[in-house]
Amino acid sequence: MRQSRVAPERRLLTSALMLALASPVLAQDAGSGQADAPKQETLQATDLDTVTVTGIRGSLLSSMNLKRDASGIVDGIVAEDIGKFPDTNLAESLQRISGVSIDRTASGEGSKVTVRGVGPDFNLVLLNGRQMPASNLGPGGGGVSNSRAFDFANLASEAVSALEVYKTARADTPTGGIGATINIKTTRPLDNPGFHANAGLKGVWDTSADNLPGSYPGSSLTPEVSGIFSNTSADGRFGIALSASYQERDSGYSQAAVDAGWPTFRGNDGSWNRLPLPGEPGHENYDITNQPGPDDIYGRPQNFNLSVNGVQRQRTNGQLTLQFAPADNITTTLDYTYAENKVQQQRNELSVWFNFAPGASSWTKGPIAGPLEYSEYIPAGNADLAMGGVELATRNELKSLGFNVEWQVNDNLDLAFDYHDSSAESSPDSPYGSAGVLGAAAWIRGNTSVDFSGAFPILHVDLAPGVTQVEPSHAMLTGSVFQNSFNHSDVEQFQASGRFRFAEYQALDFGVASTEVYNRTAAAVMQRDTWGGVGSPADYDDSIWYADNMGRYFDSFGGHNDPRFTDRFLMFDFRRLRDRAVEVTGHEEWYRAPTEFTTDLRTTEKSRSAYLQWRNTFDWAVPVNVAAGIRYEKTEVSSPAQVLPPASNVSWDAANEMYVTLGTEPVVTDFTGEYDYWLPSLDIRADLNDHMVLRGSYSESIGRAGWQDIQGGLSISTLLRTQGGFGNLGNPGLLPLESRNFDLSFEWYYGEGSYASLGYFRKNITNFISSTIIKDKPYDVHTPVGGAYWNEALANGCGQTDLVCIRDYIFLNHAGDPGVIHTGQNSAGQQTGSIVGLPTDPVAEFEISTPANQRSDKLYGWEFNLQHMFGQSGFGVSANYTKVDSGLRFDNASLGDQYPMVGLSDSANLVLFYDKYDWQVRAAYNWRDSFLSGIGGAGPNPNYVEAYGQLDMNVTYALNDHLSFFAEGINLTDQTQRVYARHKNMLRFASQTGPRYMFGVRYKF
Repeated sequence: MRQSRVAPERRLLTSALMLALASPVLAQDAGSGQADAPKQETLQATDLDTVTVTGIRGSLLSSMNLKRDASGIVDGIVAEDIGKFPDTNLAESLQRISGVSIDRTASGEGSKVTVRGVGPDFNLVLLNGRQMPASNLGPGGGGVSNSRAFDFANLASEAVSALEVYKTARADTPTGGIGATINIKTTRPLDNPGFHANAGLKGVWDTSADNLPGSYPGSSLTPEVSGIFSNTSADGRFGIALSASYQERDSGYSQAAVDAGWPTFRGNDGSWNRLPLPGEPGHENYDITNQPGPDDIYGRPQNFNLSVNGVQRQRTNGQLTLQFAPADNITTTLDYTYAENKVQQQRNELSVWFNFAPGASSWTKGPIAGPLEYSEYIPAGNADLAMGGVELATRNELKSLGFNVEWQVNDNLDLAFDYHDSSAESSPDSPYGSAGVLGAAAWIRGNTSVDFSGAFPILHVDLAPGVTQVEPSHAMLTGSVFQNSFNHSDVEQFQASGRFRFAEYQALDFGVASTEVYNRTAAAVMQRDTWGGVGSPADYDDSIWYADNMGRYFDSFGGHNDPRFTDRFLMFDFRRLRDRAVEVTGHEEWYRAPTEFTTDLRTTEKSRSAYLQWRNTFDWAVPVNVAAGIRYEKTEVSSPAQVLPPASNVSWDAANEMYVTLGTEPVVTDFTGEYDYWLPSLDIRADLNDHMVLRGSYSESIGRAGWQDIQGGLSISTLLRTQGGFGNLGNPGLLPLESRNFDLSFEWYYGEGSYASLGYFRKNITNFISSTIIKDKPYDVHTPVGGAYWNEALANGCGQTDLVCIRDYIFLNHAGDPGVIHTGQNSAGQQTGSIVGLPTDPVAEFEISTPANQRSDKLYGWEFNLQHMFGQSGFGVSANYTKVDSGLRFDNASLGDQYPMVGLSDSANLVLFYDKYDWQVRAAYNWRDSFLSGIGGAGPNPNYVEAYGQLDMNVTYALNDHLSFFAEGINLTDQTQRVYARHKNMLRFASQTGPRYMFGVRYKF
């Protein structure tokens, strides 16, 4: 490859935000004036490599130059050509960068990123240098979301020209990312003069869609079309770029889960639902092998669930950019970005619930004991075999309108002004709301056991006498939940910035900004707690149901065909069963989502900032570039909230389910908070010689708390257990996380397109945020637990944990007495009805979860990078490894409050490629070690994602300069995902997806 050394013209002031984050001028764009690119590091013309290659090799060369010419630690990925990004998903592209890991959705697609062990909520995402809003609905499309994380799955890759990851903060960097600031750069016509256009047509074959029930909608083969057009005119004064894409993807996944969690105990901690120790009353009713000791920690499963899920997605993206340069020293840019991502999901389940009753179990050795097998004794046919169904439908929409002016006032002064208004919204997209759940059950279940010793748990159920398998004639509707959730976020931002040059190598950068972020999360739910049944099996036509077997949807897991596996369940048509429920009850309003929100939380953050940054180059023994700056940031938080307090005492409606009814008159509260910070930064880069670079950086940065953490208002769950209820209380006065960052790296650019680097980083993090549990009785809500009827049942022989016995006793002896409504008997022989707390009964206690700034700790690690081109052979390799450690880890041996860092993990990438003549071939393997994805479920317990490795591959053949054909494969080794709690046998989720293949054609005009 022939290279020439050229001196580019001095560029106009770049970057709407004036990031000046040490990004170089990309080699092939030397002399351009891209509106959103960070400033050059040197203050005079410097020699840059002008490379003429494109494709994989050209992309890696440009990415290497991005890293080499920066001060501070910067990595990135540059498009191989206009409209051709290396990966079809931006998150999956980012994972190729050292220190960047991705979180995958249950369907296997990358969506959010973790950088250097810092989770998605504390990485700031910019689009062309502008802060982007992010909207998310709660888990499963319901509830309210706490996340600030940007979902990269909403954006197509065709219009993206580069991804830049700034791992060190600078004074001119917007605040909010303590892990990294990620800038998504899109095509700008004046950066690439002339006419450019291409169109692509792609077919997506997702094999996971072949592993779904035939009644689910969708197809395993779906289309994707995209196109991009860019042109300049009037001698480069005017430019227009337009891009658009549309993708349909139908997929599926199967999941085994203990989604309700693992109530966790330490030996003889006194909990009512723990295992009795040898010699204690009740122990004789158990058969326990290798009983956990008095000091061991163990968990008992609340439930076990198997589900099959179908997902359909329609993603539409478009962007229009208009640029006008009325004079040689002025460039204006107007751009509009639109993204819509619509998702529909169907789910059918087979599940069993445990009530912490006596049974047989065997355990691993402590001090953290996991179950090898867990069972509970249940009188034959006395419990329900549950078979739920779910329909989800949501719509995510992103809009961004921005205007930018760059003005080179004179040879010494540059100014830039930028304004944008961007919004993100997630909302229901179905008449049933964002999520609808119908419970169904057959009362045929007896003794129930789950073998947790393998990666895939094996469920076994003893059925009622005379019943060999579940049949449609056994089934009936039970409870239902219809949710309506909404999240809207808006960012309005104005920034003015400039640079004044004092001398050839010295300048002062300055700027001010005003940013207002508004976030609204709202929700409403219609929940019918009729888990004992709606009507009787005779009320439902047998044709509503049909039998299927769960095992066939888990063929990637060993044990899916185990002869012990009780996997037969009943599928049903969600809409037909819903309509029948309306007919049986005569209440259509019970089976649709409410149209008015009962929880409505709104938060506004107003930030004002200013910065100064001095830059100079010293010609000492070696050239040394220095950038030293200070940023001032002040933020005011306002958070009014509308919540509904409870309007009734606790109603005990099923064995392990108690409820309160919320009132109709909301309580409105308003909370405020504020904070301000001075954030210094220092970057030093020494060019030891033409091939070696040594860097050192120090900076201070902040990461803001999650939306639900700072939203005011006490909200409680309507579902309680015998031990009490649960609630959440936000804290607008929270301080953000503050991180003091240290970076040191050495880079050796030893050949054409080849380099090796070693970097060390350390973050000292304070104000770490985690939930504190406050036990309180915030409302005068009485519960029958511990009341007169309850105590009478215990005195007459019912065990403390035998909830069915207690309910039956109360119904048979107090039917018609105050608070007792006896409705009859279900098919399992259990008495049905409700038992409501009396004024003389105890007041219910709630565990209120509230966030607080808790502690400080450090995070540190190493990054290793190697990129090597094997001469002109066309072959090359790129590899990196990141090792991260921290004291912010979850301690499995502690049952107290903990404050771990989510996302902390080692990661590695290996990319092998061939790029020569008409062929491009790339094989990419990405590996991420086990990491904490959050704290959830009863316990509270950690959720650890097991180590995961995935192989992807793509092949492109160029028939000529215009027409090329390509094929891509994702997850070629058919990897499964698994999440567990304190012990690997304490399964939380085990998911199967499948490989995904794409094939298509691309025409370049």
